[in-house]
Amino acid sequence: MDKVPFTFSGLERVKLELDNLKKIERPQVIQSISVAREHGDLKENAEYHAAKEKQAFIEGRITELEDVTSRAEIIDFNKLTGETVTFGAKVKLIDEENDQETNYQIVGPYEANLEKGLISIASPIARALIGKEEGMSVAVTTPSGTKYYEILSIEIPKS
Repeated sequence: MDKVPFTFSGLERVKLELDNLKKIERPQVIQSISVAREHGDLKENAEYHAAKEKQAFIEGRITELEDVTSRAEIIDFNKLTGETVTFGAKVKLIDEENDQETNYQIVGPYEANLEKGLISIASPIARALIGKEEGMSVAVTTPSGTKYYEILSIEIPKS
């Protein structure tokens, strides 16, 4: 089984989601199914079918998150130098075409949130950045073509 890399805070968020699904969402959907059953004929009962679909989603997500947390590996930032881009690094980039600055932190796939500047280690831009140093130019292949960025700074967050 492959380990799944996480930041400490990212793993905590996943554990909170798992706890919420088990203790709040699952009991609520079970209650919804019970109430819908009382309405009679299940073949034409939209509430029942909607609740069963939600239950299937919740159970699938619980299974997925249990698997991921069992394989989680928290990366110790104290062991990272910040000389090159690695998992957990906060990277400031400048688009070489339009001089637009962007900040990203490279995190695990279950932590990624582009709106918060958190990109998955499996994303094309993260893969292009890994192992590179400050001041280097990187080419990132995107669906809309190749983009070029310069690494302005690399920071390793404090644990």
